[in-house]
Amino acid sequence: MSMVYTTEDLIKILANERRACINGQRLSLKASPTGFSPFIDMFLKTDGIQKFTAYNDFRAAVHEYQREHQISGIIWQTLTIQGKTLCFPKVDDQLIGLPSDVAILKAAKDTVISFWREVTAEMDLYLSLNAGKFHQKITAADVERIVQRTEWASLCKLGKGDSAELILQLGWGKPEQAAYRQGWPESGSEYVHAVAPGIQPIG
Repeated sequence: MSMVYTTEDLIKILANERRACINGQRLSLKASPTGFSPFIDMFLKTDGIQKFTAYNDFRAAVHEYQREHQISGIIWQTLTIQGKTLCFPKVDDQLIGLPSDVAILKAAKDTVISFWREVTAEMDLYLSLNAGKFHQKITAADVERIVQRTEWASLCKLGKGDSAELILQLGWGKPEQAAYRQGWPESGSEYVHAVAPGIQPIG
């Protein structure tokens, strides 16, 4: 019986392949500039497109392997803030979430939100707009309205000490399509940034 790769194996394989593509060791020779506009094409480097395409093709094959062998995309993360610790699931950025993974994320939503509420009670809240280019100050009640229409949640901490920022991702649909709006509106995310009073979000 042939070996089936684990989630951790696939993460390492993808990291190695990404490095190889960035270093030019892998190129997709069939990839070329857009072909839509000669003006735009002259600003695009063919080798950059070939590297990007080579990695995307490889990652798509890994995703198909995940589906075929039912390999989870879930990784468990531990976050400590204000002396409180939470262990929570999230789908690795380079993998896909299987339906069973999404069920795990949904089951963890209330725990993640409860932790968020507890550690951000005295912080200012901002909603990320226009792919993070702008941040609009909001209230805890605004966050609750967003929470009601989302399926799963994840956390990310940026910075240290008083300038630390806690980002709450409130998502729905497929996690791999939610972060960058590729799957909008079936999949998507809203990001809420919690920062110390008077500090602007950096993420």
